Amino acid sequence: MLDPRVHTGVLPVPAVSAAVIRGDHILMVRRRNPPNAGMLALPGGKVEAGESLQQAATRELLEETGVIAAPRRILTAIDLFDHDEAGLLRMHFVIVVVQMEWQGGLEAAADDATELRWMDLEALEQGDGEVCDSALDVARRVLAEAMTAESALKPD
Repeated sequence: MLDPRVHTGVLPVPAVSAAVIRGDHILMVRRRNPPNAGMLALPGGKVEAGESLQQAATRELLEETGVIAAPRRILTAIDLFDHDEAGLLRMHFVIVVVQMEWQGGLEAAADDATELRWMDLEALEQGDGEVCDSALDVARRVLAEAMTAESALKPD
């Protein structure tokens, strides 16, 4: 358990990430700001007051990427801790990952994203550490499920 005296004043922040699949690719963005600044991650951000998780994921996705997608299901929740140089907790995000179905849009990196990239499983695996661990774990799972579902639909 964390020492509350060291982390006084830091409260968890609700956030969302959008896991958008198109074919056998998942959408990743290069983050401009901490946590995970400079790394590839799922697009997303903070949940605003009065906004559902699905609404937040849809809004954040559009703001960061120009991509339009429909929310389908909650995949998982992740704790993300951001520490300063001295190791003190700066922020604690509770990120709910929403699986989304790609519908279209005018793709462009914006807001907190400096780059967007559609990546297949091979590209993710060869990412040389540029994909943050939590996004990599989710992306592997979602792409594996998508490929399994696609192969089940193909006639023998």
